[in-house]
Amino acid sequence: MSTSLHNYVNGVWQPLPGVETLPVVDPATAERLAAVPLSDAAAVDAAVTAASKAFPGWRRTPPTERIQYLFTLKGLLERNFDDLAATITRECGKTLAEAGGELRRAIENVEVAAGIPTMMMGAVVEDIASGIDELMIRQPLGVVAIITPFNFPAMIPFWFIPYALACGNTVVLKPSEKTPMTMGKTFELIEQLKLPAGVINMVHGGRGAVEALVDHPAVRAVSLVGSSPVAREVYARAAARGKRAQCQGGAKNPIVILPDADMEMTTRIAADSAFGCAGQRCLAASVAITVGDAAKEFVERIADAAASRRVGNGLEQGIEMGPVISPESRGRIEQLIGVGEASGGRVLVDGRQARGSGAGNFVKPTVLQDVPASSELARTEIFGPVLTVNRVETLEEAIALVNGSAYGNMACLFTGSGLAARRFRYEAEVGNVGINVGVAAPMAFFPFSGWKESFFGDLHAQGRDAVDFYTDKKIVVERWPQEWSRRF
Repeated sequence: MSTSLHNYVNGVWQPLPGVETLPVVDPATAERLAAVPLSDAAAVDAAVTAASKAFPGWRRTPPTERIQYLFTLKGLLERNFDDLAATITRECGKTLAEAGGELRRAIENVEVAAGIPTMMMGAVVEDIASGIDELMIRQPLGVVAIITPFNFPAMIPFWFIPYALACGNTVVLKPSEKTPMTMGKTFELIEQLKLPAGVINMVHGGRGAVEALVDHPAVRAVSLVGSSPVAREVYARAAARGKRAQCQGGAKNPIVILPDADMEMTTRIAADSAFGCAGQRCLAASVAITVGDAAKEFVERIADAAASRRVGNGLEQGIEMGPVISPESRGRIEQLIGVGEASGGRVLVDGRQARGSGAGNFVKPTVLQDVPASSELARTEIFGPVLTVNRVETLEEAIALVNGSAYGNMACLFTGSGLAARRFRYEAEVGNVGINVGVAAPMAFFPFSGWKESFFGDLHAQGRDAVDFYTDKKIVVERWPQEWSRRF
């Protein structure tokens, strides 16, 4: 039987009787797992109000004390690792190995944020003029809103939460209504931390909850990951209200394969990038650009890799790829494959009308060749296990294709040439570059970068960017005249 999820506000779980709910469904089996409430503006206001009241006391808590909660949280996450990973798989569809990898990245951000006493340090210069000193100190913003997507229900919230808390802010999180159970279990662990009431809160909901959070006058900053249209809209809405915002958008990530690449390694890495997590990640490869003679061998190998990938319920042994998140997503992906085919692309491996174990939302790995640049498929973020393969003659042409995209999240190059690699990393107009790496996901102490339509804002998630985002810099200029000291 499915359970009804509750908001977590002011240190207690709060049911929302009478509000509309949505089902949370296992995408591999179509089993109903839970009912998630769609919080209204009043419920959002209750959470923001609680966070506002908690802020003065939390900001006065020394950073060395704030991070003790993070140390405890890391231990709780480690001890509950398997249960959390299984929850990710059940509600999101990815394999257990993928869920475990995601959760490990979440924990890494907790570890990095525990260094806040050092990362949050300011600067001092004595005697900028005779007897005058100048200081730069960092202070927390206040209440911050965090809005996260379905595809990484554990990792992405932890791009933001540990840093926001460690810097002295209070938090209202709205997880995706499609995958809310992972954060529900996580907040059961957070409850054990005995944080002051209101320091961290969670509201469930959809678009209405997002708008209420972004519009709320007490919310100082907004962190969001979503599609590019949503990221652009939220960024504009927050900016219009004078709020700080970091909004990660979508992607159309290219990988470039040179003739001197190790084809066995390249194929394995490219297949994991394109088809891992069923292609539902913002760093999934969706376009392979082969250069010169690389085309023939790579096309044959990637087609074999796609056709042989085992698809099914991510909880089962040996499964390499799970379902996509919903029937609507499956239908959209299959429709886009048809668009690519109708526009002249050759379907080498067709994953449409797939059936896994159960009545789930399965789309098998799909490979298309020579999809015209004018096709909707070539321009659209698919967010599914679909890879298009195109051929050019030179690295210059490949870089031109990379830079011609409206997106700029990631681009990867496979080569044995250091010179080619240096040129690619220098000229590629993207925020994350991989060299012989298929998913250029930054470690927690580096920013998760993104350019062009893939990111709206100035400061990214993770690491020092997160500290800069969640703090205001204050400049203090001090003079203590010598004659004043004679009074004491």
